[in-house]
Amino acid sequence: MNARVRTGLRGSAAASTPIALGAAVRPRSFGSERLLVVDGANGALGTHAFSALPTLLAPGDLLVVNDAATLPAALPLTSHPAELRLAAHADAGEFWAVVLGAGTWRLPTERRGTAPLFRRGEGLASGDLRGTIVAVDPVEPSLVRVGFALAGDELFRELYRAGHVVSYSYLERESELWDVNRFAARPWSFESPSAGLPLTFELLGALRRRCVELARVTHAAGLSSTGSASLDRRLPLPERYAVPNETVAAVTATHARGGRVVAVGTTVVRALESSAVEHGELRAGEGTARLVLGPSHALGVVDGLVSGLHERGSSHFRLLSAFAPARLLERALLTAAREGYLAHEFGDACLILRRRPARRGAAPDRLVA
Repeated sequence: MNARVRTGLRGSAAASTPIALGAAVRPRSFGSERLLVVDGANGALGTHAFSALPTLLAPGDLLVVNDAATLPAALPLTSHPAELRLAAHADAGEFWAVVLGAGTWRLPTERRGTAPLFRRGEGLASGDLRGTIVAVDPVEPSLVRVGFALAGDELFRELYRAGHVVSYSYLERESELWDVNRFAARPWSFESPSAGLPLTFELLGALRRRCVELARVTHAAGLSSTGSASLDRRLPLPERYAVPNETVAAVTATHARGGRVVAVGTTVVRALESSAVEHGELRAGEGTARLVLGPSHALGVVDGLVSGLHERGSSHFRLLSAFAPARLLERALLTAAREGYLAHEFGDACLILRRRPARRGAAPDRLVA
């Protein structure tokens, strides 16, 4: 990924101007982030400090965070001149992973060189961690399914010993686990659920004093860049999620009292909406999110979103368009660029709010097999 996000806009005179957002190159001091507020109902935009979030929500609203801890998912291979980046959970304790060519995080993923072509049944190693290629994607050979010789606590011990946090070349230094974990329950995420990083304990306390309720899901955030443009277009891959009983109860109570359910991060939206589509209503339990949200999906659970700033054409931007028209989101990006907002995991954020629709529930835009 490049240090500058360039987004070409099409379809209107205003949208013909390329947008360039600077990338945050290091973890920032908490509280320094900014928040662009997008009103999906009337098209209004506003700029605030992120610390103003409690004043922008109403008593009785519900804020839902992703509490998944981030794994050290980048595994430099000692058996091959390559790096293996875990991307998603598969069945039977296996993982989908992306093979990158030789190099370090300092090289953009698309410039890592030719990745080795693995065959089914071939072995690989990252230090003492040994695995086997279980399957190779027939269209994208850099996408492989891998099983490891270890399981359970032993597997995680070796992952944490051999792996690194997924880091991109626009950063000044390689990320560490303490940089990317704000909430840290089950270690499921392959990249940080970064929308929650600005939520300090002080800010959470201010939200509670504002009578904004808090709830959680666990969702395995996947990779945001694979080095392959064609594979990036398939993102997000199916991702594991869990919705607790108490979150279902909180969502139900919030809607009953006329409050808004506001997701912190696109992963939270995907978990809640996937559960609702799969079961016909939001239910507690674990599942796999295959739902890919977009502008034609009528959101069934979520009424607002706190998110990072995402470039047009990305899967994240497509999900944002379920909350507001693309033209409004483009105008918001132009405002963010003019105001010097920063993008990516340590950057600034946006809050998109929409009016609760009279009717909820619709067929998804697309399901990923």
